[in-house]
Amino acid sequence: MADGERRLAAIMFTDIVGYTHLSQTNESLALELLQEHQRLLRPTFAPHGGIEVKTIGDAFLVEFKSALEAVVCAVEMQKKMGERNAEAVPSRKLELRIGIHVGDVVHGPDDDIFGDAVNVASRIEPLAEPGGVCISQQVFDQIGNKTALEIDKVGDVKLKNVDLPLGVYKVNLTGSRRSSDEHSGPRERLGVLPFVNISPDPSDEYFADGLTEELISKLSEIKGLKVIARTSVMSYKRKDKKVSEIARELGVGSIIEGSVRKAGNRIRISVQLIDARTEEHLWSSNYDSKLDDIFAIQSDVASKVAASLSAGYFFRETRKDTNDVEAYTLYLRAMQLSYETTEASMKETVALLQRAISKDPAFARAYAGLAGAWHMLAVSGYEDFAAMASNAEAAAAKALVLDPGLAEAHSAMAGVHSMFDRFDAALVEAEAAVRINPNLSDAYMSLGILDAIMRTPGEALPMFRKAYELDPLSPGAGEVLASAAAWVGEAGQARDVLARLREFNPKNAKVYLCIADYHMEKKEFDEAQKMVDVARDLSPGEPSIALSQGLLFAFAGKRKEAKGALKELLANGNESFRLFGELNVQAALGNLDEAFRVLMRQADMHSWPFSIRIDPLFAEMRKDPRFLEFCRKVGIKA
Repeated sequence: MADGERRLAAIMFTDIVGYTHLSQTNESLALELLQEHQRLLRPTFAPHGGIEVKTIGDAFLVEFKSALEAVVCAVEMQKKMGERNAEAVPSRKLELRIGIHVGDVVHGPDDDIFGDAVNVASRIEPLAEPGGVCISQQVFDQIGNKTALEIDKVGDVKLKNVDLPLGVYKVNLTGSRRSSDEHSGPRERLGVLPFVNISPDPSDEYFADGLTEELISKLSEIKGLKVIARTSVMSYKRKDKKVSEIARELGVGSIIEGSVRKAGNRIRISVQLIDARTEEHLWSSNYDSKLDDIFAIQSDVASKVAASLSAGYFFRETRKDTNDVEAYTLYLRAMQLSYETTEASMKETVALLQRAISKDPAFARAYAGLAGAWHMLAVSGYEDFAAMASNAEAAAAKALVLDPGLAEAHSAMAGVHSMFDRFDAALVEAEAAVRINPNLSDAYMSLGILDAIMRTPGEALPMFRKAYELDPLSPGAGEVLASAAAWVGEAGQARDVLARLREFNPKNAKVYLCIADYHMEKKEFDEAQKMVDVARDLSPGEPSIALSQGLLFAFAGKRKEAKGALKELLANGNESFRLFGELNVQAALGNLDEAFRVLMRQADMHSWPFSIRIDPLFAEMRKDPRFLEFCRKVGIKA
């Protein structure tokens, strides 16, 4: 083919997981394994029409005329590697990531190829799990109806140097779907799917989301039920998945789904309870009522769900904590926004809740939500920590005065007490929240943080696991569990949780930063850098990227580059975030004097990291006599 000629091709890009680190620590073994990997895989290309263009270090660049053949070849390659690894000792195992894209390529000198297809394939490859295969939307479009392989969408991902988000899919290498019984949970473990808005006015979407939240909240108070948190179930909004598949992913045995039609002051709700194993409808009901009867409707639905599960649960009738329909509507809109956790969404949440409270000053849940929103603005570094903590305390206290039996109010106050280093009081409130609502994930998260601060990592981990079980698709719950598991040496659990997080949150930059942290712990710096790069592609303005990059440079011994990243962190206008970043990088660099200077300032502000007693990053600090001084200052054991 003549130089400069353009053609359409399927491009495969492969990479060995952890190879750069291995070559730095054991160069002879790395070279031996590289040669073995090449001998094993090269024979698979030609039978599928693949042409090896070149190798780039440990990577293959292969061109195919057929997208289907490229995918079949990739599956065969991973099968071969899996069989090889099954007989290899751990130090000699090799894992591949493979990315495939279809597009135009340009033929260059020495049979090399160039073009967007090559660039995109190389950008897709890091999104694959170790031992996995990721393909682009273009590849899926060509092979979707030509193969029996199970292919699942990861999401629409913004890639570096690619103008528009690209659909990315992963190939299920098991080749067939598991039975619905295999991973669905007991019938008492329940998921409430997002209710569908079928109202004439699309702006009533918030009401359907609000009803989903209300049912989750009501059902969570039923002893014996295990109800998945709202943050996890809302990820299925507008996703066309089978009930059995959702049940496997959430680990539930029962599913509630339904629709809402609102017109003026009237509402029609259709609800079904489904056995996740058989997809049989256990019951279905329709409700027609005035909007001001919505609280009675929610209680009635919750009671029928409990009865249909045949477990004899007692459901206590809850009072409606507002009679003002407009206040309630504002509350629903606010809580829908709050789960986005961006600066803009949290500030709008505050504004809406303040309006709801102005309509009904006795609306306890609105005050609890307001406390949570101010708490999030503080710990995320979006607003002044001290001012937000003060606001959160006033709102949580008001919620408790209005409704001492409200679990969300006790959970909000637990968070407030932690912000002021009042740990005994925080523990009392978190335990009260769990007694009232044993399905409140946030309360278990608070208990885990308090155990990490006051007790031991071994006591903290079960609480983090409980929070994650109740909210298994939440990035926040998953990231904390993965980090805590890694800190106490349970790398396998950390890896599994992170893989699941990436599967269900493919566009969340912070998930990739958490995966980068995992690789840093294992000294897999090349893998960590790939994850930081993916995060930067997804969200270039995320301030935590500078922190992760600084840590990576520091751990890799690149002190000059780490100091450059530190300068970027120090330019951040929010003091609490600035200090958090500086503490981490200075500790990683071994600059203990600077690290303790920062930590003591954080103690004054009550904004120090809860992981200070368990994270290996701070191990050298914990050996220093100044750590005892810090502990005395904030009221914890060394």
